[in-house]
Amino acid sequence: MIDPGLITSTSDVIIGLAVAVPVVIVGGGVALVVRLRRRGRKRQRATVAPEEALPEAPPSPEAPPAPVGEVADVEARTPSVEVAPPVEVAPPATYRGRMGKARGLLSGYLGSVRARAKIDASTWDDLEEALIRADVGVGATDALLDDLRSRVKAGEISGADGLIDALKADLVATLSTANASLAVPRSGSEQPGDDDFGNGRSVDVWLFVGVNGVGKTTTVGKVASRLSAQGTKVMLAAADTFRAAAAEQLETWASRSHADIVRGAEGGDPSSVVFDAVQRAESKGHSVVLADTAGRLHNKAYLVEELKKIRRVADRPPGQVVEVLLVLDATTGQNGLAQAKVFTDAVDVTGVVLTKLDGTAKGGIVVAIQRELGLPVKLVGLGEGVGDLIDFDAAAFVDALF
Repeated sequence: MIDPGLITSTSDVIIGLAVAVPVVIVGGGVALVVRLRRRGRKRQRATVAPEEALPEAPPSPEAPPAPVGEVADVEARTPSVEVAPPVEVAPPATYRGRMGKARGLLSGYLGSVRARAKIDASTWDDLEEALIRADVGVGATDALLDDLRSRVKAGEISGADGLIDALKADLVATLSTANASLAVPRSGSEQPGDDDFGNGRSVDVWLFVGVNGVGKTTTVGKVASRLSAQGTKVMLAAADTFRAAAAEQLETWASRSHADIVRGAEGGDPSSVVFDAVQRAESKGHSVVLADTAGRLHNKAYLVEELKKIRRVADRPPGQVVEVLLVLDATTGQNGLAQAKVFTDAVDVTGVVLTKLDGTAKGGIVVAIQRELGLPVKLVGLGEGVGDLIDFDAAAFVDALF
């Protein structure tokens, strides 16, 4: 019974009755209700799968239950909307972002040089070891350091920071060449005879040479994608007729880059493939032919003669060879120089494409190629993506190394 002395207002009376009365009435039955609910749940668990035991959600006003004998068109009323996952766009390839291994190799040596108060014998030893380990090559390293020594002796350079800055400037000067740019593809509006070559040469031919495994076919495909994006009509020539997968691989790239392709029979004459590609390019209005070639070094004499023949055939009107690009794998280091000499003996190489520069600590091979062979590096591969094959930039390259 409620004590009247504790009730101070009418509202207190109402509240007290609302609480006490249900308790008195229902209190005795609470234990019974709980026991019944527990027994009901046990029966459900014994007869119904867990996922089916969940209570059904009440139908929404917009979707009333269907009458008996009819099927509710739930999907029509509440269509599911699939949200596409966000597309991850890879950041553009940059020397600084992709050459961390090469930079890491030099950083320890350069840190030791900068820590010294003056230039001494240990300074020169650290610089020499750093350059040779980076695959600059013995000859190029000696030439660079001899020049720096003479300038230090003459008082033109002082202090460790000044020495490193002078080394960077020398490397940029060594790698900056006048002919380091790729040939500019002619526009589709040009007619035979309008160009500097004359004689009705309306198709530019780019030959790609190099040993198997350096990424030659992939490089051809990436260059095709690049030129096609610029509006150039490209024809691919699958002239590596000795590697079974080469033509199929190049055909895939042709589809990706919206280019046409000419391929021959397996084991056929590669020069005939290039000839057919040039003829078809001229008839269909393509301005550039990109020719993939074989790279079998186990028979140098045969390879040299084959490449010479391909070049002669490609250089006949309406074709004009404007680029012979030697594709080298940066991870091979000084071995790449030996490969380069074989190909420069066979054809007049106009430039180098250096692949896999992002996966090696031997970025100095660029310096060795330029100094030992006199060949400009025109393109470098900084990754697997189509956009990761970029123009070589001497200043950006050296800055990334240091």
